[in-house]
Amino acid sequence: MAQQLKYGLAVVSAALAFWVVYLVATTLPLEVQGVGAYQNFYFHVGSFITAFSGFFLGLAASILYLKTGNFKYDSFAAGVNEIALLFATTGLVMGSIWARYAWGVWWAWDARLTSMLLCWLVYAGYLMLRTSVEEPSTRARLSAVLSIFGCMIVLFVYKSIDWYRTQHPSAVFGFRGGGGFGPGIMYPVLLAWGSTLCLGILLAMVRMEQAEMSREIDALRRQVHSY
Repeated sequence: MAQQLKYGLAVVSAALAFWVVYLVATTLPLEVQGVGAYQNFYFHVGSFITAFSGFFLGLAASILYLKTGNFKYDSFAAGVNEIALLFATTGLVMGSIWARYAWGVWWAWDARLTSMLLCWLVYAGYLMLRTSVEEPSTRARLSAVLSIFGCMIVLFVYKSIDWYRTQHPSAVFGFRGGGGFGPGIMYPVLLAWGSTLCLGILLAMVRMEQAEMSREIDALRRQVHSY
């Protein structure tokens, strides 16, 4: 059943991605067709929504680990945060490409960009921490604390677009007080989000299986060394 679900997620993710590419190539409004690198906006937004969703799932799992001490929650948090960081990296790269065309530079120390870079560094540190601490309980506890701290920065990143009116475009979604885009632009955004979300769930499932196997192997190795 799990294998069938993974195949289904892969097919849906690919189908939605191809549909977005088709819509962008054929129905993009005239006023933005000539804007360089604008097309990656759709997956830029979708990648960050998926990344933030993953970070908060990791937060929930980290809190559950601290409360219960169950290593399955720690494995879940590690896998989800790793995949979320992958999508955050994708979002940053796509944003940098867009900035090169829109602002003439690959990077600007805008509050929104800088806070997201700090967030990325925290979660990169999270993964480094997990590889540098061997004792499972200590690793899980420190990782959980860092995950909680990381989500505080995620909240700041989310609100920085409202607090700082600088180079980065202001909010566009209606529920955030933005003016919103027309349906010709918003529809592909939602489809791209669906594509990245399905891909993120698929990758998280694969990573979780690997983490569980790694945890079992580590437990067996410790039992052998204890004899």
